[in-house]
Amino acid sequence: MADYDEPISDTEKARIVSNFILHSPPGEFNEVFNDVRIILDNDKLLKGGAAESFSKHNKEQFVPARADGLEDACLVTEHGDIGGGRFLDPRSQKSFKFDHLRKEASEVQGASVDDGAESYRSALDKAWKNYVKEHFPDGSSTVYGKTSGGQKTLIACTEDHKFKPNNFCNGRWRSEWSLSFSGSGKADLKGIMRVQVHYYEDGNVQLVSSKEFHESISIEDETSTARSIVKIVEKAENEYQTGIQSNYETMSGTSFKALRRALPVTRTKLDWNKIANYKVAKEMKK
Repeated sequence: MADYDEPISDTEKARIVSNFILHSPPGEFNEVFNDVRIILDNDKLLKGGAAESFSKHNKEQFVPARADGLEDACLVTEHGDIGGGRFLDPRSQKSFKFDHLRKEASEVQGASVDDGAESYRSALDKAWKNYVKEHFPDGSSTVYGKTSGGQKTLIACTEDHKFKPNNFCNGRWRSEWSLSFSGSGKADLKGIMRVQVHYYEDGNVQLVSSKEFHESISIEDETSTARSIVKIVEKAENEYQTGIQSNYETMSGTSFKALRRALPVTRTKLDWNKIANYKVAKEMKK
């Protein structure tokens, strides 16, 4: 049998804390951080051993960053990480430093973009921005472009969230779509859509869902290609969201209903203040 009195090493503590941080529900990073800080009671170990998890969490969650000098909110993602704690905003052609603990962007300065993919990237960015504005009330997006070995790659990321802590509910939408091509012809458009919702009033329920997608697309001029990509993405994301809603409604009458505690045979709630009047209480006294 394991000896549970054996002390946990600092390395193991840092690993456990990092795991908690990485799995923070949307909009609840600060609450989780404050809780593990109290449990760990060692700020030096927390910031030194778990600092990498702060960055990883923000990049995985597509946290939007805003700062003077940026045209719009820019998503913090692995695709825009240029090292030294700085991230690229291709739309503004600028970079910024991001504080992963405070979620603050600063030190905005000019940055170069990949000219080889810029014409396709900017065309897609324009179409993508309009699409996000139409379908996501508080959505943000960032489109990246790069070339390697004569091949162009476009990556479009979208984030939208609704945080309602007063109603004990937070949720986030994320999607990432990519396309690589070397010229006209066919290319494979790949995407992944993610939804995470946390409801925690008198309980703790999370919905975590994701779906991958791919479809062949014809590469034409910049504007036509951007229009084709957005059309496919719009259809796929609408179907995914509709499917989630349909499944949720079905679960509400089946799975969720099975989790609820059934009422007594009287079909009324038990009034614990009047327990003495119930027959079961009288039987227990015998």
